[in-house]
Amino acid sequence: MTRRVEEGSRTIMETPPTFFRAFGDPAHASVERALSELRSGRPVTIVEGGQALVALGVEALDETAAAALQSLGTAHLVLPSARLRRLGVERSGPGMLALPRIDLARIETLALKIDARVDAPVGPAGPLDGVVLELASLALILPAIVGVPMATELAPLDLVRVPAEAIRTYRRSLARTMRIVSRAPVPLEGAPETEFVVFRGGEGLRDQVAILIGRPDLSKPVPVRLHSACLTGDLFGSLKCDCGDQLRGTVKFMAENGGGVLLYLDQEGRGNGIANKMRAYKLQSQGWDTYDADELLGFGLDQRRFDFAAEMLKQLGVKQVAVYTNNPVKIAALKAAGLDVVEDRRAYGRQTSENVLYLASKRDRAGHFIDLDELAAHRPVTE
Repeated sequence: MTRRVEEGSRTIMETPPTFFRAFGDPAHASVERALSELRSGRPVTIVEGGQALVALGVEALDETAAAALQSLGTAHLVLPSARLRRLGVERSGPGMLALPRIDLARIETLALKIDARVDAPVGPAGPLDGVVLELASLALILPAIVGVPMATELAPLDLVRVPAEAIRTYRRSLARTMRIVSRAPVPLEGAPETEFVVFRGGEGLRDQVAILIGRPDLSKPVPVRLHSACLTGDLFGSLKCDCGDQLRGTVKFMAENGGGVLLYLDQEGRGNGIANKMRAYKLQSQGWDTYDADELLGFGLDQRRFDFAAEMLKQLGVKQVAVYTNNPVKIAALKAAGLDVVEDRRAYGRQTSENVLYLASKRDRAGHFIDLDELAAHRPVTE
C-alpha cells in the first residue's frame, strides 16, 4: 500500500516497489523514459555501480545546453567506430575525445563534417560510453553523444536515470515480450482478403505490423517477406530504391498464389530512422554511395535486427517459411530464431537510372542476392 512519509517540512507518498513491478520491469521502463528524453533533446543519466554518465545527443546541443553540461564537470564526445574511421582513426569499437570546453563548432565538425579529421587523441570508450551509443540507436538520433562522467551520488537528481544493464538487454527482452494489440480485416487492391495484425514491442516504443494475405496453409511452408518501412519508396514511389516495387509485388504474388505473410517493420533507413535517412540522402546527392553516406554519419552497414520478426511469425502460428528476400541476413536471422526456412526466393523491383548504383552497392558491399542483368529485364517479383 502507498504510505505517507515525512521528509523535512514535506509530506510525500511512497509507493512500494511491488506496485511498479506489476507493470513490467522498472529498469526497462526507465529505458523507455530515457529514449523519450533523448529524442526530446534532454539529457539522461546512465548509471552502473558507483559511476554515472550524464549524456546528451549532439543534435540537441546549443549554447544553453553546453553551458549546463559544462557546469557539471569535464565532458567528452563519444563517437562510434564508423565515424572515427571517417575521421582517420581505425578502431574496432567506439572512442572518445576530450572536451576541455564544449565548443559547438568543433563538435559539429567532428560529428558531421565530411572532410573532418581528428584534432586530438582518441581515447578508449568507457563501458558507459558504449552503452549510450546503444541508447542513441534505439532513440534514432545521430550516434554522437556529449557525456559528462561523475560519481553516481553527484549526478543531478532531476534527470531520468537508467541502469546500463537495462539498456544492454533491452532489445532482446522486448523481442520476448511482443504481443498482439489489435487486428482487423483491411481489403487491399488486388488482395481483398487481407488482415492487419498489430504487435507492440520489438524495437523501442514502436509498433510492428503483420499483414496476412489470403489464407496461407500453416501446415506447409508459408510465403513470408520481412519488409522494412521505407516512407519515400513505399508511399511516394521514390526512384532511389526498389522498396515500393518489392512491397507491392510481393503482396500481389501472395494474393495470386495461396496467400502469405508480409511483416511491415518500423526500421526506416536500415534502422537509422527517417531523419538520419534524409541526412544520408543528402550525402548521396553529393556523390556518396548509400553505405559510405551512412558511415559518414557514424552508422555501420545495417542497424536492423530481426529476432522480433521471427517472434511475430511464431505468434501467428508460422513454423516453416519460404522467405522472399535478397538479404542473406534476414534468412540467417529467421533460421537462428528457430524457424524452418525451406526456401528463399528473390524479391526484385525495377531498375532505374536513379537506383542502379544503390542496388549494386547492396550486392557488392552487403552481399545481397541481386542479379542486375535480371533486374534490367524489369522482371516482377512473381517471376
